[in-house]
Amino acid sequence: MHEFTPADGTITMFSTSWCGYCNRLKKQLDAKGIGYTEVNIEEVAGTAELVEQINGGNRTVPTVIFPDGTAATNPSAAQVKEKLGV
Repeated sequence: MHEFTPADGTITMFSTSWCGYCNRLKKQLDAKGIGYTEVNIEEVAGTAELVEQINGGNRTVPTVIFPDGTAATNPSAAQVKEKLGV
């Protein structure tokens, strides 16, 4: 998971191309000016398994990783903003 830990003030978002919740979160983050790196778990080897590990065996997206190494599943943009302190 360490290679996906984002820079301060940003998040890493694991997503899929068809995920409505992912698209909504991306739009909300864009509107708030919060940076993120998107990783499509259907295209990047090993990331679907990482998401399952974070979520107790469930392949739930969006799953985000914060700079402190913690993760959240399907957070709101407000939750992301609060966690980042931005």
